[in-house]
Amino acid sequence: MTNAQVTALQYGLVGFFALWATVLIPQLIILHARHGQVRLRPVLTMAAVLLYATMTLAVTFLPLPGPGVKRLSQTVQLHPFQWITDIHTELLKHGLPMADWFTTQTFQQATMNVLLFVPLGFFARTLWKRGLIGTTLIGLAASLLIESTQLTANFGTAPYAYRIFDVDDLLNNTGGAMLGWIAGALLLSLVRKPVPSMVEMQPLRRERIDLAQVR
Repeated sequence: MTNAQVTALQYGLVGFFALWATVLIPQLIILHARHGQVRLRPVLTMAAVLLYATMTLAVTFLPLPGPGVKRLSQTVQLHPFQWITDIHTELLKHGLPMADWFTTQTFQQATMNVLLFVPLGFFARTLWKRGLIGTTLIGLAASLLIESTQLTANFGTAPYAYRIFDVDDLLNNTGGAMLGWIAGALLLSLVRKPVPSMVEMQPLRRERIDLAQVR
């Protein structure tokens, strides 16, 4: 993890606490008014969603480019699965064997893009009750919004585009949302699985046959 990513996560964590502190008191009031008590589960659910949202925004948009930062030579990458070729290039550049492909920065970045959207897919299944197709579309739309924002330099609010619009990010993010949906579906199936009840086995009744009555 680079220093820039660590800084982004720190800002995301600060943003989470600030946002959660803003919505916590109104949420507690609403829960108490509706149910007569404060339930812990909705509070923790809201915290988890806010934490994910702030961290995702932080790692995708921060840090902002400073005055002395060199501009990108490439801002658009439209070749699917280019990251596989980039892994091979990185291995040759550093003289690493092919067996070390999982240690490359390219692979780690692709993995992070997948993991980044796993919680989104999980929330879509467990909280919003979406199907796999709906979750896939949500993941694709969210990823496309992020990539478009980066391509347009945060819709013109940044001095220039400082992140690459990468079609591989779209694929990896969407795949991560699908994996999250599968994880959520598996969890729900385990939670809702009925516990088999003990069936009392009735002993078989032995019918007595009076041989004297048999003709």
